[in-house]
Amino acid sequence: MTKKILIADDEQNIVISLEFLMKREGFSVCVANDGQEALDKARSEQPDLVLLDVMMPRKNGYEVCQEIRADAALQGMRILMLTAKGRETEVTKGIAMGADAYMTKPFSTKELVAKVKALLDVAA
Repeated sequence: MTKKILIADDEQNIVISLEFLMKREGFSVCVANDGQEALDKARSEQPDLVLLDVMMPRKNGYEVCQEIRADAALQGMRILMLTAKGRETEVTKGIAMGADAYMTKPFSTKELVAKVKALLDVAA
């Protein structure tokens, strides 16, 4: 069964490249351009993994992460936070909010694909 990934980022160029990369790896992809849309799509699309940007309009990634974790219907969803903020405090906060993993931008696409596959337990 094809795994579904929700890409939640307000930077269109990042969304386009992530969408291309994930589709090339065989994943099904849906996209959200702000935090509220990310939550709505998480509930309606039930993705296996959310690639979640921290800095977004309407709701930030931390809020989205927290709300996903608080929703019993979304318990199995994996969350990989992506951000330009790589300080230890941001990483700690992301993990504390319930993120499964955290990567800072810019990241290697190879590293990202490996991390996504590991989180989804998909053979590399």
